[in-house]
Amino acid sequence: MSTETSSPDRRVAVVTGASSGIGAATARTLAAQGFHVVIGARRTDRLESLAAEIGATARPLDVTDDASVAAFCDGLDSVDVLVNNAGGAKGLAPVAEADLDDWRWMYETNVLGTLRLTRALLPALEASGDGLVVTITSIAALEAYDNGAGYTSAKHAQGVLHRTLRYELLGKPIRLTEIAPGMVETEFSLVRFDGDKEKADAVYDGLTPLTADDVAEVIGFVASRPPHVDLDLIVLKPRDQASARRNIKTG
Repeated sequence: MSTETSSPDRRVAVVTGASSGIGAATARTLAAQGFHVVIGARRTDRLESLAAEIGATARPLDVTDDASVAAFCDGLDSVDVLVNNAGGAKGLAPVAEADLDDWRWMYETNVLGTLRLTRALLPALEASGDGLVVTITSIAALEAYDNGAGYTSAKHAQGVLHRTLRYELLGKPIRLTEIAPGMVETEFSLVRFDGDKEKADAVYDGLTPLTADDVAEVIGFVASRPPHVDLDLIVLKPRDQASARRNIKTG
């Protein structure tokens, strides 16, 4: 993998889950703003392609694995921005039919993955003198919906983890922003439905969802705010969606 390092005068941004979707779009946005971007994900072929495109450093990363996280963070002594984007959903089973393996995957990826990366990089974020942690949760972190308990539980937990840091880091030079998107057309639904493209496409049929670039643009705005401005929570949804349970298709 690419191991080039940034020059001392360039700000460093770390983006997880950067092989596609919101993560890849965010890496492009932050690189365009002048950050040296360190990108991580499991699909290293995609990472290498993106790194070559935007001049980033690509490192393999599995946020569910302690050793992988340690290797990814090695040498990152000063980090200005951490974007906790890695996450996802598995299935739409009701609680009565819950698949425990799916639940474990969602907690490991969304909650413990965010914990591992944030805990590992907090010293580097503080060392920067103006650190920023952006955690991508979901409107599922703020409300529940039928057949979504595994994902909504994980996203609620991820959100509370992030919000707790707002108290614990008060007085330190680290800002925290939670971004909770509604429907975004990425590979999210493809993962949720185990690669069933027909099911995934049906989620967005008949409405206009957000794009990965829409979310990345907001992240870029957050990262460009002055040190005294902390945008705590940003909720963004497509015009066609009112809540996790209600959009123009559901009425």
